Amino acid sequence: MELIQPDWPAPSRVRAFSTTRSGGVSSGEFASLNLADHVGDAPADVATNRARLRTELELPAEPCWLHQVHGCTIVTASPAQQNCEADGSLARESGAVCAVMTADCLPLLFCDELGTSVAAVHAGWRGLADGVIEMAVATLALPPEQMLVWLGPAIGATAFIVGDEVRERFVTNDAAAAGAFQPSPNSTVTLPRWQADLFLLARQRLQRLGIERIYGGGNCTFSQPDRFFSYRRDGITGRMASVIWLAQQVN
Repeated sequence: MELIQPDWPAPSRVRAFSTTRSGGVSSGEFASLNLADHVGDAPADVATNRARLRTELELPAEPCWLHQVHGCTIVTASPAQQNCEADGSLARESGAVCAVMTADCLPLLFCDELGTSVAAVHAGWRGLADGVIEMAVATLALPPEQMLVWLGPAIGATAFIVGDEVRERFVTNDAAAAGAFQPSPNSTVTLPRWQADLFLLARQRLQRLGIERIYGGGNCTFSQPDRFFSYRRDGITGRMASVIWLAQQVN
């Protein structure tokens, strides 16, 4: 199982990983570590993959899997919230595992320098435009100077081509967002097309909230088919997971 461990100066009790597509039992378009049960994969294979992840990471509990809807709802990770409609979860105690699933959208992992809180957030362009990052930061209610954020694998700007309507959703409310959109080579006067940088859009919003310690953002899901699932590239495909939790405090 190939895992990506965030390269960030998080406290030792903060545990965080992103999966790749390797190390599971799923086949075909879902090969092999698909962790989503809503994409058409065999339920038994998904269950096996999730069990493998729990074992590999020595998770203290089943991750709080969410029914992600490109919204802004953030919940507290717990068994009661399993499969609820939300696009992020947080935990302030050990024993709860926050998780989001992605296959081009941007996963963000949050913690604070004291190791008191963690969160996992799913952000596609709609979520970014509607304020899912702002909602997560407000819900965590931590001093921004104490927060650390890691940006997991997502579709890179050269592969994420969008129309004028997407660009306008951002630029209308924030002129600086224009810097995250570059003209696509196939853009025309009658049909403008833009390369959208999800990583930069997220960084801009985090920095506007006073968060400066931002890490990651170097893995493009679209351009690495051997490592990552990509919905835009493949259509029918699996999902990776980004997970974060607090280990038991050692006295």
